[in-house]
Amino acid sequence: MPTLPSKLDLPETDVIVVGSGPNGLAAAIRLAQAGRSVLVLEGAETPGGGVRSAELTLPGFVHDVCSSVYPLTVSSPFFRNLPLQEHGVRWIFPPAALAHPFDDGSAAVLYTSVDETAETLSADGRNYQRLLQNFLPRWKELLEDALAPIHFPHHPFLFAKFGMQAIRSAEGFAHSHFRTEHARTFFAGLAAHSVLPLNYLSTAGVGLMLAILGHAVGWPMVSGGAQQLTNALLSILQSHGGQIVTGCWVESLNQLPPARSILLDVTPRQLLKIAGTRLPASYRRKLERYRYGMGVFKMDWALHQPIPWRAEKCRQAGTIHLGGSFDEISESERKSWNGQAVDRPYVLLSQPSIFDSTRAPKGKHTAWAYCHVPNGYTGDRTKAIEDQIEHFAPGFRDCIAARSVLSPADLEKRNPNLVGGDIGGGAAMLTQLFLRPTASLYKTPIKGIYLCSASTPPVPGVHGMCGYFAAETALANQ
Repeated sequence: MPTLPSKLDLPETDVIVVGSGPNGLAAAIRLAQAGRSVLVLEGAETPGGGVRSAELTLPGFVHDVCSSVYPLTVSSPFFRNLPLQEHGVRWIFPPAALAHPFDDGSAAVLYTSVDETAETLSADGRNYQRLLQNFLPRWKELLEDALAPIHFPHHPFLFAKFGMQAIRSAEGFAHSHFRTEHARTFFAGLAAHSVLPLNYLSTAGVGLMLAILGHAVGWPMVSGGAQQLTNALLSILQSHGGQIVTGCWVESLNQLPPARSILLDVTPRQLLKIAGTRLPASYRRKLERYRYGMGVFKMDWALHQPIPWRAEKCRQAGTIHLGGSFDEISESERKSWNGQAVDRPYVLLSQPSIFDSTRAPKGKHTAWAYCHVPNGYTGDRTKAIEDQIEHFAPGFRDCIAARSVLSPADLEKRNPNLVGGDIGGGAAMLTQLFLRPTASLYKTPIKGIYLCSASTPPVPGVHGMCGYFAAETALANQ
């Protein structure tokens, strides 16, 4: 007989939250704000889940282990009302949110100004301006409805107008709105953040929302690394009386003492293990059918000097998208979804130290990049990623002092929620976007047990709204 996990020696509390990722901490803060005593349990020694930093390459080089750029965080209806800056967060806004270089040496650039951005899209500049002017003035209202579970919209006409565009595939959207290859490719890079093939419905919505947020709030990073964001959230929690215990792996609900509510910042796979036979067979089958998305293959570099981009405008941007054409990006995402690798993958890259001197020793730099790969991919994408960067920045490899490589298995080992390297808590295709992981959303069939991870609505991303709405559900049922 297998040995059952022993009961954990924990203080009495109203609420236990398992997992200290941004959704777990959002749930914990909301419940603490409501006057509940809250205890967060984290298996790793360092809290944060996908919002952590570490010296992955050389001493003195600070790298973000998973998430790093935060348009959804600064715009989140919950997080933007927390006193993050009072608790140590200093936002850094690069001059440009995003640059997308092309083979001819030019680049499309997402600036705060729609007009400046339009200038980099040449003949499609006016089309881009018309598209954004429909939504940008009311971005807060739009996001309020977009970052919520299924409901009747608070701003129905605005949300319907957005939804008619957002529901489309990025492929159909780009070819109907833009005439030039550069503009279509620029949009493909944005839409590929969906981690889905670009001919899938709803992928246009991801690209459009990221563009809107680039103009409305920017794509900032946190001075000193992502860990500073987690530290601030913990500080806010503790200011409301909440506690955290790290190095505490929860393998079964039977390990936990009684509590009014238990919220689990885990994905369906972990829930199946932790809850075991306490879950009805019908609910277990639904969780077993839940589909995880593509994984990522991530690299970090310690650099002797900044990346030598051919397109000078790339030096202004915190984030870089690398893909030579719409078809190239589309093929990369489609083949990765179907279990294949490509020679020239779509690569997402960030260069934090250009704008944040705390990330590296004086005169040195950091950068990271990843490409999408089949879930659980066991191959090596080091050469393919570095070849793609070298294509747009000749001499890049000569800048490298050290590199770190994190395969999907490495990422999952650091954070079990990254199943097969999936950083989104499950594929967000239309059939699994609104009712995730089941139609019960945050509730489970076990009284007082709730899910609060990115595997619940509204969408993947560091915005804390999954945790916030799970906490609201728990409060309503206490």
